[in-house]
Amino acid sequence: MARRRHEEEHENHERWLVSYADFITLLFAFFVVMYAISSVNEGKYRVLSDSIMQAFRSATNVHGATIVSPPIDTGSVVPAIVAKLPPPDPEAERRRAAHAQRMRDMAEQIRRVLAPLVKGGQVRVTEGARGISVEINASVLFAPADASLGPEAVRALRAVGETIATGDFPIVVEGHTDVTPISNPFFASNWELSAVRASSVVRLFISSGVAPVRLTAAGYGEQRPVADNATAEGRARNRRVTILIESSIPGEDAPGGAATPASLDGALGVPAGQS
Repeated sequence: MARRRHEEEHENHERWLVSYADFITLLFAFFVVMYAISSVNEGKYRVLSDSIMQAFRSATNVHGATIVSPPIDTGSVVPAIVAKLPPPDPEAERRRAAHAQRMRDMAEQIRRVLAPLVKGGQVRVTEGARGISVEINASVLFAPADASLGPEAVRALRAVGETIATGDFPIVVEGHTDVTPISNPFFASNWELSAVRASSVVRLFISSGVAPVRLTAAGYGEQRPVADNATAEGRARNRRVTILIESSIPGEDAPGGAATPASLDGALGVPAGQS
C-alpha cells in the first residue's frame, strides 16, 4: 500500500493586506473622481461666457432700450451688462413731493381739530404707505346698537369733514364692531350696523362739503379686529370707525399698492351717491 502523503497547507497570516490594498485603491479612485467633477475647465467656461455676451451684444429689451456690453475681458468671468434707463421725470418727482407734503399738512390739521379726543386716547391719527388713518372709538360717535350720530360726534366729524374737503384724496369710511351679536328691528347683524354707521359718517362729510365722488362707505362687522375680543377693553377698541384718506395721486398708481375703493375685497361697500 502506497504511503499517503499528508500535506499541510501553509497558513498565510498576511492575507488581510490584499483586502486593505483593494480598499485603499478604491478610496483613492473615489477621491480622484470627486476632484475631477468639482474642477471647472476655465477655458471652456470662458468660451461659454463669450458666446453669451456675443448674443446679448445686439439684443434690445421690451421697452426698446438697447442693452450695451463693454468689450469682453478675457480676465473676467462675468462681464457687466449696462442698460440704458430713461432719466427720471423732474415734474413727476415735484408732483410727488408736493403731494406728500399736502398729506402731512392734512394729518396735522386733523390732529389739531381732534386734539381733545386724541389726547384722551379715543382717536388715533396715523400715517402710513396707504395714507392717513383716523381711528375713532364708536363710543364717541354712537350709542350702543345705534347708528345715529350724537351732537358731539357731529361737531367733531364736521370739523374733520371741512378739513378733508379742501383736498382731492379718495376717502374710505370703514365701520367695525366687536363679536357681540346683535339682532333688533333695525339691524339683523353686525354687518348691517357697521355699514350704516359708515354711511352716516359719509353723509355728514357730504354735508360738510366733501365731494361725493371721493367717498366710499364700507362695513366690516367684526371681521377685522385690532384687539382681543376676549376682554372688555379689546371689544371697546374693536368698536370703531376708521377714516382712511388714501395717498393716491390722480392718474398714477397709489404708493405701496394702496387699494382704491373699487378694489376693496370682502367689504360691504356702499359708494356715496348710490343706493
